[in-house]
Amino acid sequence: MGKKRIAILGSTGSIGTQALDVIQRHNQEFEVETLTAYNNAELLIQQAIQFVPNNVVIVNDKKYNLVKEALSNFPIKVFSGEASLSQIVQFSSVDIVLTAMVGYSGLIPTISAIKAGKNIALANKETLVVAGELISKLATENKINIYPVDSEHSAIFQCLAGEFHNPIEKIYLTASGGPFRGKDINFLKNVKPQQALNHPNWCMGNKVTIDSASLMNKGLEAIEAKWLFDLDPKQIDIIVHPQSIVHSIVQFEDGSMKAQMGLPDMRLPIQYAFSYPNRLKSDLPRFNFVDYPQLTFEKPNLEIFKNLSLAFEVLKIGGNMPCALNASNEIAVDAFLTERIGFMDMPEIIEKTLTKIKLIQHPSIEDYQQTDKFAREFAETLI
Repeated sequence: MGKKRIAILGSTGSIGTQALDVIQRHNQEFEVETLTAYNNAELLIQQAIQFVPNNVVIVNDKKYNLVKEALSNFPIKVFSGEASLSQIVQFSSVDIVLTAMVGYSGLIPTISAIKAGKNIALANKETLVVAGELISKLATENKINIYPVDSEHSAIFQCLAGEFHNPIEKIYLTASGGPFRGKDINFLKNVKPQQALNHPNWCMGNKVTIDSASLMNKGLEAIEAKWLFDLDPKQIDIIVHPQSIVHSIVQFEDGSMKAQMGLPDMRLPIQYAFSYPNRLKSDLPRFNFVDYPQLTFEKPNLEIFKNLSLAFEVLKIGGNMPCALNASNEIAVDAFLTERIGFMDMPEIIEKTLTKIKLIQHPSIEDYQQTDKFAREFAETLI
């Protein structure tokens, strides 16, 4: 078989740039078919010149001419606008789509890719948080695979290799605890965005880093895990593991547990999603037990990090409520990053927004869109 041709939605972000590193390291296995960016035209141009994909998309229409002119001497088609994202993933030249866009914006292009029969390497957890029921149904109908890229979900997926016929009793998603593990409410009331962006273990984009600091990221991952692995909420548990070596754990009905371990490096789950079911040899740094004489685990503090408990509440309710949670969280995170609200205001805004949402147990795509719009608008009124 030839090389897998990969479309990267969100190539200028943290996951996108690391995916390109994986492709460069394994250029006999993979090649770049499509690169997309929302606003970072300069980096998109650099990436396109280096990898020479067939297509690039700059979503911001105002930067189309800049990208078009810069790539005029290369055999690269340049598109712009959000609609182009949903169109390019349908091209027959695409083998796998890496959805690495931030937040709700990844939903519609992912749906388009699934309907076109493309396998998905899913880094955009919000797609399943917002519309898990719809996405799962479409994936089944179109007979495509969704390969998780989040380190925790990739860990569960790897632990299940050869075990798909054995029922899961419980999964444990591990959390680093972020930069504020062990801090009290008085401390958190006064933290600034730069402190929250200083993650101890992972290098991630701003939005997911803030989510990690508030533990919302782990709540979103719990909702994603429900749909990826067909779980009941009571089968999902969160444990804080500050070293980020055990990436997650599966417990089976006989009491046996499997854990996937390794140094915190997103290139490993990205590579596994691209190469599944094969493992490719890599020269990435290796874990050494001697360097980590203690691996510790503890319960998350749900009273202080209320976002996690809010996420589990909507996970149990289902319907369009996770969509509202995600939308109001995106608004709250942006407001915190721009210093319009404090760190502890975020869960308050999310909780108040959720009380205003009318529950729709089995939403259509239009219901999701309306819920997302209303939740964002209401959350903004609270800021």
